[in-house]
Amino acid sequence: MSVLVCVEGRDNTKLMQNLRISLPGVEIHEWPNCANLDKVQFVIAWNAPESIWDRLPNLQVVQSYGAGVDGIALQRIPEHVEVTRIVDTDLADDMAEYILGHVMAHKLRIREYAHKQYQTVWKPKRAFKHNHIGILGLGELGQVAARKLKANDFSVSAWSRTKKNISGINCFAGIDELQTFLFELDYLVCLLPLTGETTGILNRKVFEQLPNHCILINVARGEHLIEEDLLWALDNQKLAGATLDVFNHEPLESGHAFWQHPLITLTPHCAAVTSMSSVCEQIVYNITACINKNALMNTVDKHLGY
Repeated sequence: MSVLVCVEGRDNTKLMQNLRISLPGVEIHEWPNCANLDKVQFVIAWNAPESIWDRLPNLQVVQSYGAGVDGIALQRIPEHVEVTRIVDTDLADDMAEYILGHVMAHKLRIREYAHKQYQTVWKPKRAFKHNHIGILGLGELGQVAARKLKANDFSVSAWSRTKKNISGINCFAGIDELQTFLFELDYLVCLLPLTGETTGILNRKVFEQLPNHCILINVARGEHLIEEDLLWALDNQKLAGATLDVFNHEPLESGHAFWQHPLITLTPHCAAVTSMSSVCEQIVYNITACINKNALMNTVDKHLGY
């Protein structure tokens, strides 16, 4: 078995070390230092150059290094090649806590009071009564977040591509039900996978359908958001604020308008950080399964993108 690690834009030293210790009989190479691409059967990928896929005639499995597969050019992957992703249960819990924390911070006016502290202004107010949270996306992350919010006495609605049934959650599905889903939300949380259909879904049309006191929380992908549409919505009182953890280009450039906007809370893609041990455990499992011709874990439908 020959494995190629092609994870661009990060230091893969620990990943390589852990894989070599766990898989002593497996050849493990890191792109571009692989002399014989013809032998590669398993690729661990994120932001790999699209040209690489035509140079791997014996490829069997592509393992995404992330929870999503938007860092892989799925249209270039041959039909017979299986694609898998990372699923981290701790990550889902971390994400749910991040969302709950930022909802509560707004509800209790924490950002507002922090600003007043610097101005030495003493002006107490009641907490907002806003209690209705809408979640875009009901995959594993969305379901865990929905249950966490429901357990903390929030009213929760959720929207997904296909209909889901979750006790205590008001579920909507399909483009025909999107407007109804948006109509009375106090908070809109994006946890969608990034696909051709969901790219740019957080746009002016959506913002115009939300109540003007609504807060946007995007913890999915930066490409879900049309940035200029968000700035328009905030500056024209169509939204009351936004918490953003993901961006089109990361790190966010220092001159970007989001940094200094008074209605935006910005965090550095830290809502949920997958642990190296969990990543390696799942990758090792799938490499071993590939060697033994067993079923892989966390496979992806390449046509749907998740």
